[in-house]
Amino acid sequence: MAKTRTQFVCQNCGAAHQRWAGKCDSCGEWNTLVEEGTAGGIGSGPASLKSVRKGRPVTLTSLDGDIEDAPRIISGIGELDRATGGGFVRGSALLVGGDPGIGKSTLLTQAAAALARQGHRIVYVSGEEAVAQIRLRAQRLGAASAPVELAAETNVEDIIATIADGKRPDLVIIDSIQTLWTDIADSAPGTVTQVRASAQAMIRYAKSTGAAVVLVGHVTKEGQIAGPRVVEHMVDGVLYFEGEGGHHYRILRTVKNRFGPTDEIGVFEMSDKGLREVANPSELFLGERHAKAPGAAVFAAIEGTRPVLVEIQALVAPSTLGTPRRAVVGWDSPRLSMVLAVLEAHCGVRFGQHDVYLNVAGGYRISEPAADLAVASALVSSLTGIALPADCVYFGEISLSGAVRPVAHAQQRLKEAEKLGFGRAVLPSGSGDIAGGSGAVTFQPTELSDLVARIAGSKRSRAEETD
Repeated sequence: MAKTRTQFVCQNCGAAHQRWAGKCDSCGEWNTLVEEGTAGGIGSGPASLKSVRKGRPVTLTSLDGDIEDAPRIISGIGELDRATGGGFVRGSALLVGGDPGIGKSTLLTQAAAALARQGHRIVYVSGEEAVAQIRLRAQRLGAASAPVELAAETNVEDIIATIADGKRPDLVIIDSIQTLWTDIADSAPGTVTQVRASAQAMIRYAKSTGAAVVLVGHVTKEGQIAGPRVVEHMVDGVLYFEGEGGHHYRILRTVKNRFGPTDEIGVFEMSDKGLREVANPSELFLGERHAKAPGAAVFAAIEGTRPVLVEIQALVAPSTLGTPRRAVVGWDSPRLSMVLAVLEAHCGVRFGQHDVYLNVAGGYRISEPAADLAVASALVSSLTGIALPADCVYFGEISLSGAVRPVAHAQQRLKEAEKLGFGRAVLPSGSGDIAGGSGAVTFQPTELSDLVARIAGSKRSRAEETD
């Protein structure tokens, strides 16, 4: 009898090693190598447990042909349907990740109840909670009367055999993928091998039957979905459920979608009755704004197809340290360093003896470079003690030469600002044609120094009016 070979698989990246080492050579993480058998290791699969069958030819076709829109299951929860691109696609696999306790199970329970009330067959399988615990949550959410089929199981083969009995389900929710295990892998649940094999089995079931499958995934301390990154490539869509512990709202962010747009967001508000949709997130993020405080600028952002107004707060304070502090919450820290360098090199604004703190109000996170102009305005406002106009929004990208560069979707940003009562806007000069139909009074600087001079000039004009 042949000796069973073993190898060591990194639980962070999935790389296989012939011998144990303290550090993974592929990802550089320490103490992540776990011994696993080759029957369930990297490069193996169902065929490794039996004789390899002879391949069969498949039909080849051409690029030109009839295109049918993928049928969707609309949940009726508007923010969830927006994030998924219009509803759950039949035969697709969706991966939902988020921090512990952020509300993933709550959101999916509400979605399952809404779909079940429409007559769809919904199966909710939990590997982390007992059926009684799921029922308690459903009672709190007012969804106990919905005909959702529940199960508490972790074996993939048993799950597939259960849901295959009777009518094909329209939606299968697996909470979570890290708790599943399959017979074809001999490692422990939660390891790279088990997560990959279990996800592959559920995705194969979805593609072969036409049922939509939603997989819940845990996240690491870095915010990435735990397990091998290949799982994110295997599924059709990846959603991240985000939020801060001190805030009552949650953001469902789309980072991958084969059947719809990416970078879409859905905004929810957490309450004791579950998640409530927020149709106008701009009012939520600007609800507690102090209009006369210096160091605050309103940024007109774009998330997918949705414009969102959010307040950017800056605090510039004298420092007693040799190296002043630079703290950022909700934005890119290297991007802040770049804006500070441009202000010092091209505008003569000195921050070398000051601590700089930057915060995006409400715990919102910004990734687009169009926030450069709003950040620079907030920094100059805080340093000079001049409050920016309360009815003005800012957006534009700053180059290393100090020029203000145009950004996309200027018209949509201005329309959202006008809808909320903002009558003025500071935007790049290249956006003049796009913003021509807007009723807002616009200031379009070509250089960042023009904006700095305008903010400083407002202080002199106010002083003259006082005299």
